[in-house]
Order: sequence, then structure tokens, then C-alpha cells
Amino acid sequence: MVKKLTENIIDLQVKYRSEIVAELQKKFSYKNVNEVPSVQKIVVNRGLGEATTNAKVVQITVGEFRAIFGQNPVVTVAKKSIAGFKLRKGVPIGCMLTIRGKRMYAFMNKLFNLALPKIRDFRGLSNKAFDGQANYTLGIKEQLIFPEISFEKVDKIRGFNVTFVTTAKTVEEARELLRLLGMPFRKN
Repeated sequence: MVKKLTENIIDLQVKYRSEIVAELQKKFSYKNVNEVPSVQKIVVNRGLGEATTNAKVVQITVGEFRAIFGQNPVVTVAKKSIAGFKLRKGVPIGCMLTIRGKRMYAFMNKLFNLALPKIRDFRGLSNKAFDGQANYTLGIKEQLIFPEISFEKVDKIRGFNVTFVTTAKTVEEARELLRLLGMPFRKN
């Protein structure tokens, strides 16, 4: 299984360089190969509001992120105190990480081919989750869709946000790039 996943990672990178670049260049009539958009990085973020009362949540999240993404996340802390949220300056309130290169392609392959199909009643991702800079943000509601997470070890279902940062200039270019990489968009 690991060997097949590794082959698919290489296949995704090779597919991008050989097929997807040519297809995008033809569709959007780019004059130069360097104009063709690509996925620059993937940013993952999980807010941990309950970490103000339960410090163990941060260690659990760090362990889950290490298992899913293969690298340690950065623990984000509160910049200022807010009494209404029972928040003090310097208290951990989230985790985030940035994935690039081979790990990025490995995560995209795992997300598109293993994790998203495990979601109940999955009919595809929304076409409208692009921001003004042609980046796509996806909300994962539970960590159990990833094969590295064991159901028995999970104390509570927690989700996280995944942002695909592209070099595309328009939303149409970014949508086509992600579609060609294998992102399962909803059919309208």
C-alpha cells in the first residue's frame, strides 16, 4: 500500500509536469511554460478554542498532524487577552503547518483518493470556495477520514481547514488546475 501510494505521488508530479502543464497551456493559451499555474503550497490550520481549559488538546492535535502530514505543526498562541473568551495572552489556541514539495503531492493524492471518498454522502467539493487570489479552502469536519488516525485513540472529533495556495491569476485557471490534479468538484 505504501509503495503504491509513493508511486501515485510520483505519478501526480510527473502527470503535472507532462500532461497538466501542456493541457493548461493549450486551454489558456500561455506563451511560456512558466506562466502555467501550479499549487505553491498547502496550509493546514486547526483552531483549538478548548485548549484554554484543556491543555492536553494541543498535544493530541500535534500527534494527529504528525501522523497525517508527516511533519510537526507550529502551535499558535494568543496575541492578546480577551476576557469574554477566557483567553490570556500567550495561551496556545491552534496549530498550523505548511506543506510543500513531495509531501504536498503525497497529501493531495491521499486526500483526493483515500480520504474524501470515505465521507458519507460525498457528492463532490464546492466550486465556490475560492478566495480573491485564486486559492481554494476546504473544511474537513473530522480527522477520522484519514487512514493514519485510529478510531479507538480519538477522544473527540475535530476538523481543520486546508488551503491550496496556487499561482493562478484567475479563479477559472485555479479551478481547472485543481480539477486536472484530481480534486473531485461537484457536478452542477
